[in-house]
Amino acid sequence: MKFPQGCDRDHAGRRRRPPALRAAAAAALLLLLLLPRAAAAPLPAADSSGEAELEEAAARRAALPDCVRLARLLHARAAQLQEEMCEKFTVCENSIEMLVQNNLNLPKVTEEDGCLLAGFDEDKCLKKISSGLYTFQTYLGYIQETFSSEKQNIESLYYSTEHLARTIRQMVINPDEVIIPDSATQESLRAKLKSDKTWIEKITTHLILRDFTSFMEKTVRAVRYLKNTRSFSV
Repeated sequence: MKFPQGCDRDHAGRRRRPPALRAAAAAALLLLLLLPRAAAAPLPAADSSGEAELEEAAARRAALPDCVRLARLLHARAAQLQEEMCEKFTVCENSIEMLVQNNLNLPKVTEEDGCLLAGFDEDKCLKKISSGLYTFQTYLGYIQETFSSEKQNIESLYYSTEHLARTIRQMVINPDEVIIPDSATQESLRAKLKSDKTWIEKITTHLILRDFTSFMEKTVRAVRYLKNTRSFSV
């Protein structure tokens, strides 16, 4: 299954496209059907009335099933891409090149982030997940620019990641606490990632997809746990 070119894009009314792009448009429509517009809409602003607080809590809970579905799709697609690029570029987990020092500082979910079932802290965990997804966007953008043959697949992953990051951010008590890299930070990271050695680019791509897959696995567990066992406090 391919992801959409962008969760918020409208493909209606465009010129006829090649088969590959038409397939991507169909995938986009499928994902839009999976994600009701209400899930991506801003949550109602809280005010002093108890009714508004209840509506806000209900909106947060309503978004969770869609977050679980999208997180699972992202995890599955990232794992598939990792396997495909391993076969295509012969850079895999057991490759000797993996002995090269990994200093990418990719986002990871740790015990301190409050996402483990023991000591689960929903607001802290959601902030970590949303911040991590926003950070991963820059890394996914690097893969998209570096390997033009994978541009379409990575682009769909990029925009779906942004959609999930934005939806989860709306569930955080104070969304401003979610860390979103600014343009200067993103440009600095892109410059750091670029290399004139193809084999380093391949290793970097493998490490990004590997850690993104792991991050999404933990994200799936966290949002599924919230959907099944928790209600959001207001």
